[in-house]
Amino acid sequence: MTVPKTAAEAKQLVDKLWSYCHVLRHDGVSTIDYVDQLTLLLFLKMAQERAGRKSFTVKEVVPGHLGWQTLVDTDADDLKTTYENILGQLGKKPDTALGLIYHGAENKIRNAATLKRLIVDLIDKVNWSGTGVDIKGDAYESLLEKGAEDIKSGAGQYFTPRPLIDAMIRCVQPRPDDTIVDPACGTGGFLLAAHDYIQRSHSEELTKEDAQNLRNGGISGIELVHGTARLAQMNLLLHGIGEPGGKALISVRDALSRPTAPNERATLVLANPPFRRKSGFASVDEFGKVTREDVSYDRADFWVTTSNKQLNFVQHIANMLKIDGRAAVVVPDNVLFEGGAGETIRRRLLNECDVHTLLRLPTGIFYAGGVKANVLFFDRKRARPEMPWTSKLWVYDLRTGQHFTLRQNKLQAHHLDDFVNAYNANDRHGRSESERFKCFTYDELLARDKVNLDITWMRDPDLEDSDNLQRPEVIAQEIVEDLQAALDEFAAVADALQLAKAEREGRLADE
Repeated sequence: MTVPKTAAEAKQLVDKLWSYCHVLRHDGVSTIDYVDQLTLLLFLKMAQERAGRKSFTVKEVVPGHLGWQTLVDTDADDLKTTYENILGQLGKKPDTALGLIYHGAENKIRNAATLKRLIVDLIDKVNWSGTGVDIKGDAYESLLEKGAEDIKSGAGQYFTPRPLIDAMIRCVQPRPDDTIVDPACGTGGFLLAAHDYIQRSHSEELTKEDAQNLRNGGISGIELVHGTARLAQMNLLLHGIGEPGGKALISVRDALSRPTAPNERATLVLANPPFRRKSGFASVDEFGKVTREDVSYDRADFWVTTSNKQLNFVQHIANMLKIDGRAAVVVPDNVLFEGGAGETIRRRLLNECDVHTLLRLPTGIFYAGGVKANVLFFDRKRARPEMPWTSKLWVYDLRTGQHFTLRQNKLQAHHLDDFVNAYNANDRHGRSESERFKCFTYDELLARDKVNLDITWMRDPDLEDSDNLQRPEVIAQEIVEDLQAALDEFAAVADALQLAKAEREGRLADE
């Protein structure tokens, strides 16, 4: 059994995985379905490997008679039936970690010979838990990158670039006693990185209580899409977080649908919520007409009611923090400048939280084309009506003059080192300004139109004739965003007028 030791060997394995994907595509299995199918099998194989390691806390992740060796030993003629029975048995208790992973799982590899080849020739011959490189992570990331090329697959939703996750973790410095939650956790990247940081930074001082906290509830996530939640729960179990028969640490639901219960509040929230502007869903009637219904969450703990999903996540995260809890959240530019509900939320956030740092991210690092995003760092504080909690907002501009792509010029860890050093996690009061790092007082922020936090001061070297000149595609995107924001506000006014009209007509009918 081979254990890949180098990045070159890792790439060879990824290429092999991709070649199998091409084979299955001919059988009607899409890229994203292939990754899902591969995941279901890989988990069984890695669970078997983990059970044999002395350092692993949970000895039997999967019951032996439902495990990997059963598949390896089964003849091709009976393999489909055996595998589908295993899937059904493992998915019986969806409220457990193991049950969540396999609940509703289907075998979409209909050709028994292909399934046998996948199990014996590809997966069984590799030690996926080997200590060389992060084969599993590299494999999934590469496959999903390829899947993201198919816009319909939605694969791009799974990724926050690893260097960005690691930089955010280095800034917030998770602690063993933290309650860490990601309300839009995807495949669990933030949660795993936080766990890894704690293990590396606090291994010598971890108490039994700390270890218990980390394994059983101190790290958790919420994910709307079941298939993605499955990947997250798998990752947690394979990293020794949680118990197979214990409560699932990933909750499959809409995080915005209800307020956070007092016992669910977090000391640390890490998140990259969906970039979609609208909360809602589409339905098709009997005549084929597609109707989109936008959802405005009417929650008493929200500062303002809006159908803008991004703004709702900011409100939700602020309200799910314990007092003195801290958050690091990826937000698109419109959260920083949008009027109406956006302005209200920014004012409340500056007053009720210490909004201390903003990282302006470069373009070209996310799968959604043209996305301009930022990382907002803030801490929740006790109510203090007499004065705001935000005194200074430090803004680091990593966007101006920076150009990244998903392939030829990918964002790397060293590109974020200067920001992490400037963030100065151990002494935020000892920060100093630089060309890219500037400080703005609360009064300066409030004086800006609509409390606009989309602040820039650097001149892009690509701009030639004027300091105000921008590239056409940038101008076009900003126009689209401004028009969309205006349309959203007009739609809200129209809805309010329609509701008022209906109420008037109702009163007249009663009279």
